[in-house]
Formats: sequence, C-alpha cells, structure tokens
Amino acid sequence: MRYLIHGATGRMGRMMLQTLADKRPGAEICEVALDGTYTKLSDVPGKVDCIIDFSNHAATKELTAYAASVGAPLVIATTGHTDEELSAIHAAAEKIPVFLSYNYSIGIALLVSMARKAAQAMGDAEVEIVEIHHDKKLDVPSGTALTLAKAVQEVRPAANIVTGRHEYGKRTREEIGIHSLRMGNVVGVHEVHLCTPAQTLVLRHEAHDRSIFSEGALAAADFLMGKAAGLYGMTDMLEG
Repeated sequence: MRYLIHGATGRMGRMMLQTLADKRPGAEICEVALDGTYTKLSDVPGKVDCIIDFSNHAATKELTAYAASVGAPLVIATTGHTDEELSAIHAAAEKIPVFLSYNYSIGIALLVSMARKAAQAMGDAEVEIVEIHHDKKLDVPSGTALTLAKAVQEVRPAANIVTGRHEYGKRTREEIGIHSLRMGNVVGVHEVHLCTPAQTLVLRHEAHDRSIFSEGALAAADFLMGKAAGLYGMTDMLEG
C-alpha cells in the first residue's frame, strides 16, 4: 500500500505518520506539506492507493480535484468546510470513494447515535451541547458538535440550532444550543444534555489522546478499499 498523507507535518499529520509506522510498518508513505517531502500534490510521482488529509479545509478544492484525477480513495479529516468546499467533496464522491467525518473517534460515532435515540425517546427534553477543545482550534463550534446537533435535528425537524447565546433572551423550546469552550491542551470533550422538569440525562465523550483520530482515519482508509464511488461516513463503517 502507498499512502499519501496531506498535511503531514501538522500535529495530526505527524500523529498519522506515527500510526502508520506502528500499524502498517511495510507501507510506503508520501508526505505532502509546505515543509514535507513534497510541497505540492502535483509533485507526487506515481500511483497512490489512498489519500488521508489532515491539512486545512482551505485545501479541499485542490485536494478533491487531485484525488479524482488520480482515482485514489480519499479520507478527509479536516473541519470547517464552506458550502463551496462541501460541493467539491460531493463532486469528487461521484468519481471516487470519499470518507468524510468531523471526528474519527468510534466513541463519538456511538455518541451521535445515542444522542439521536435519546432526543427521540425524550421528546419533551431541552437539548444543550457543550464542547471543549484546546486553545489552538480554529473552527467554532466544532464539526463534531454540529454533527451531534444535526443528529438531534433529524428526529426534531422543527428545532433550530443556536450557536452560543448572546445578551438577553429566553431559551426557546425548539432550540438546540451549542456552547464552545477553548482552553489549554484539551484534546476534545463533547457533552449532550437532555433535560426535562423531572430528570436530566448527560451523554459525554472525552478524548484522552489524539491517536484515536489517526487510528480512526486509518480504519476509514481500510474501509474505502474496493468501495464504489460515493460519500461515506462513520455510520457506514460501523454498520459494515
């Protein structure tokens, strides 16, 4: 196998390289980054079997065009995509298998599923989502928090997602609130609070080490091998 790691010298890119060294010691690896072995995708010679992206969402259009042109499965592990970038992802998925997730933790995938089921079962509960990350994270709210909110919205189509709460204003019954904290070196904490006048249910996931994301991205790359063109996610991988 020949893996192309895009964004190889960033924090998660380096973690991905370490995971490959531990889990796939015989694999050939192409490192693409501003200060990597290759500085541009177009510089990479020969065929690649899979691309794993831990760079920045701003590179999405170039990355998807390249992946489609070489016919390589693509794992996208960046967040904060614009509508235009999401359109590029969907266009690429018409030609190649693309795996898109805003969190590659298996635990988070289970949290999303539980949040959806809990929101449906506790139909009268108010829902608030709290996410905590390190102080260098750029996107607010996190892609994972948005994924959780949208999972709740699937069973409550009339609900509105509200990111933060400003100045004065009473919370509405239709609100799914998201609150973001940025501090220290927190890897990632996500909580879903469901509260009625009689009870509160809190679903919580805490990441202790960033290796869960690189290991999940590698599992996604394995999942894509031999798949038809299309857009895949964690639910697809968990369900087989």
